[in-house]
Amino acid sequence: MATRILSGVQSSGKLHLGNYFGAIKQHIELQNLPDAEPYYFIADFHAMTTVQDAARLKEYIQGVALDYLALGLDPTRSVFFRQSDVPEVTELAWMLGAVTGMGLLERAHSYKDKVAKGITPSVGLFYYPVLMAADILIYKPKFVPVGQDQVQHIEMTQDMAQYFNNTYKCQVFVRPEAKLNQTAKVPGTDGEKMSKSYGNTIDLQMEGKELKKTVMAVKTDITPVEAPKNPETCNVYALYSLFATEDEQKALAGKYRAGGMGYGDAKKALLEKIEAYFAPYRAKRADLAKNMDHVEKVLLDGAARASAVAHVTLDEAKRACGLK
Repeated sequence: MATRILSGVQSSGKLHLGNYFGAIKQHIELQNLPDAEPYYFIADFHAMTTVQDAARLKEYIQGVALDYLALGLDPTRSVFFRQSDVPEVTELAWMLGAVTGMGLLERAHSYKDKVAKGITPSVGLFYYPVLMAADILIYKPKFVPVGQDQVQHIEMTQDMAQYFNNTYKCQVFVRPEAKLNQTAKVPGTDGEKMSKSYGNTIDLQMEGKELKKTVMAVKTDITPVEAPKNPETCNVYALYSLFATEDEQKALAGKYRAGGMGYGDAKKALLEKIEAYFAPYRAKRADLAKNMDHVEKVLLDGAARASAVAHVTLDEAKRACGLK
C-alpha cells in the first residue's frame, strides 16, 4: 500500500533558496520513491493573510506552479493543486474549529512571533493552524514533510484530530507525523533565517546582475583578507555548502583557514554554484511560462484528484458529528 505524503507551500512571494532547500528539493525527491503517494498544494488561502493585492496574489500562485514544475515535479507521480480549488478543506476547518480551544491557537509560535514583530494580527493569522490542520487531515497522509519551525503546527494538527475523534467518539482522522528535512537552516543575506518576511532572500529566478548584486551583499564579518577565517560561522560558506560536494566544501574550508582569501572570492564561488545549479530550471521555467494553459490544466487535474479524496473524508466527518 502506498504511503501518502502531504505538504504545501505558500504563494506569498517569489520562492527562494530557503524554500528550495528547506522543502521543495525534498518534495521532488520523495515523489521518486516507489511506495510514495505525494500530495503537494499551493497554499493560496494561507497567503491571503499577507498578500492582499489580487494581481500580486495571482502572479505568485502562477509563479509557485511554474517553479515546482520547472524544478522537477511530475504531475503523473504527484497530486499537485491549488488549495482554494478544494472547497472541502474550508468546510472541515470550520468543523475542527468548533472542537478546538482558543488556548491551543494562542500558543502557536508563528502567531506569537509575528505579533512580537509588530504585525497586526488578523483573524486569519490566528486561525491559520486550524486551516493547516484541515489541509492535512482531509487527505489522511501518514507523513508531512516540514522544517523544524513547522513541527508545532503538526503537533497542533495531531491535537485537533484527537479532539474531533474524542468529541464524536469516532476514528475519522488518522494521526499524521512530521517528516523532518535534515537540511540545516538556510541563512539569508543578513545571516538570519532566509524568509520573505525578513527581506533577505536569494530568489530562484534571480540571475545575471541582480543575482550577483544580491550574493555580493551577503553579510560577513570584518576579518582581514590575510587572516584565517572560520568557515563554520560564515553565511557565505553555509550557502556554498548547500550546492557543493563534500570535497568542494573541504577545499573551500581549507582556503578559509589558511588565510589570504577574501570573502569576495568566496562569494564569487557561491555565485558560480547558484548560476550553474539553477540554469536548467530557468530554461524550463521560461518554456512553461509560454504555455500557461498547460500549467492550469495540471493544477485543475490535481484538484480533481485531491477533491475526490477530500470529499470522502468530509462525508465521514459530517456523519460522525451529525451533519448527515
